[in-house]
Formats: sequence, structure tokens, C-alpha cells
Amino acid sequence: MSAIKSIGIREFRAHLYKYTRENQEPIALTNHGETIGYYIPAQSQKKDIESLRQAVAKLSNMLAEKELSEDDIVADFQELRKQSN
Repeated sequence: MSAIKSIGIREFRAHLYKYTRENQEPIALTNHGETIGYYIPAQSQKKDIESLRQAVAKLSNMLAEKELSEDDIVADFQELRKQSN
């Protein structure tokens, strides 16, 4: 499994056309070095579901490698929201 490329959210937004037209791999979107989301390209309508399945598998592997659960992610997100208010 290859590592998912990370791109800063500002870079992604500034070059949206490039990343959405040329890229065929998922991208981790970051803000100040922290992953805030993922861009998952859908190559075609027929491949949408398969693309999502592959992305879920990659994300599951990444979580397993870091020994994180979905609950850990939600708890971190809720804590960050509290801190930002």
C-alpha cells in the first residue's frame, strides 16, 4: 500500500482544478500539519463505489497502523471544536 499524499488545504484550494482533474489517488488535506479531511476522486460513475471502498480500506489500515478507533477520532474532533470556541 502506498502512502496517501498530503496537501495543505490552501494549496489544494489554490490548485483545485489540477488536483481534481489530474489526480486519481486520494489526498489527505491538512491544515497546519494536521489532517482535516480527505479528497477521494471518483474516476467515473461506475467506479464511484469501488473508489469509496478502496478509500475506506486505506483509511481503516491507517487507523489500525496508528492504533486509533473511530471513537478516538470523534473524541479528538469534539475536543478541538471545544478549544476553538
